[in-house]
Amino acid sequence: MDVDLLIIGQGIAGTFLSLEARRAGLSYIVLDDARPSSASRVASGLINPVTGKRVVTTWMAPELLAHARVAYADILGRSYIRETEMVSFFPGPDARVVFMERVAASPFLALPSDERDWSPFFNYSFGYGIIRPCALVDLSSLLDDVRADLRMRGLLLEAPFTHETLEPTGVRYGDIRARHLVFCDGMTGTSASWFGILPFSPSKGEALLLEIPDLPGEAVFKMGQNLVPLGGGRFWAGASYEWNYPDALPTAAFRTRTEKALREWLRVPFDVVDHVASIRPTTVEQKPFVGLHPVHPQIGILGGMGTKGCSLAPFFARQLVDHLTQGSPILGAADVGRYARMLSR
Repeated sequence: MDVDLLIIGQGIAGTFLSLEARRAGLSYIVLDDARPSSASRVASGLINPVTGKRVVTTWMAPELLAHARVAYADILGRSYIRETEMVSFFPGPDARVVFMERVAASPFLALPSDERDWSPFFNYSFGYGIIRPCALVDLSSLLDDVRADLRMRGLLLEAPFTHETLEPTGVRYGDIRARHLVFCDGMTGTSASWFGILPFSPSKGEALLLEIPDLPGEAVFKMGQNLVPLGGGRFWAGASYEWNYPDALPTAAFRTRTEKALREWLRVPFDVVDHVASIRPTTVEQKPFVGLHPVHPQIGILGGMGTKGCSLAPFFARQLVDHLTQGSPILGAADVGRYARMLSR
């Protein structure tokens, strides 16, 4: 079988690369072994344009949010995105001061106009600010639906990646010959032969899945951690960031610490229904790796998206496909070509 693209991984990056390939008329096959604890499967689906204690706008937030609105709005005949806002409770007076200083200069920050009282639901002493617009992606449904569509059309190989053979004009994988093989599989290690030298800085993240039937699901709530509504009274609570970890398994320490914080913060009862963990493909520069290998252009990568996969994947999947089909440049800050010297050793 001859195809234009062999896509390794069907997380959020591989999913959007397959959608963009279809849009551009490219032939493709997706190879994925359906790991339930992949970073995309464990993520909340939140797109937040503001980050950190200093309340700064994330890299390319306006462009990424605008692209995401369109990209998620019509996939397989339905929308997988909804706009929301974040109610960010101030943990102390210093956080309140920082937020107040940023409001006038940021299009994403606002003070509550109606001074809504959230005290029936939360304990808080220093007020709150609003971050808007944010977006919530129904990530689980999106990945499941695209997977089912790929399977139905015979474009999905449900198996772990093993080995590829380079040819002068492409890649051979079993009985598949592809012009390009693109790794979209996060931190599984399958791309190590080609891109393992890149400055990844993988981090482990854990989250609790909760049932909080008495808490309104109209917004995301934040006080040190995020409470992200999933619908039906279910919430995602997290996440942690660990750079030194023995494995990718959930830990009792995280659950104990998070439940304690939730009991102190929430004034309504909650039940823990699941505890999940995964390894994020974060990078030292906190910028993704997108493009073709400088020595072996048959091999490409769309990865290193860390906690921002829901916003970065649609945008850079489009850029990569446009690069392959039209020769359009990839944004320099994300182009894996910025590490050409390193990758050429």
